[in-house]
Amino acid sequence: MLTMIRRSGKKLWRDEEGLGTLEMLLIIVVILIIALLFKKQIMELINKLLANVNKKSEEFTS
Repeated sequence: MLTMIRRSGKKLWRDEEGLGTLEMLLIIVVILIIALLFKKQIMELINKLLANVNKKSEEFTS
């Protein structure tokens, strides 16, 4: 099983189209790391935005 994974990994590394996939995977990993580092700030921002939306929708319906 492990050798099969290694072979497919090597094949992916040699394939030029696979490099595009690898680059996309690395970009996703970097975005996830940044999101985890700033999780608290992102959640605060989202909560503020949702509270603002709630307030505006209540003003609109009243």
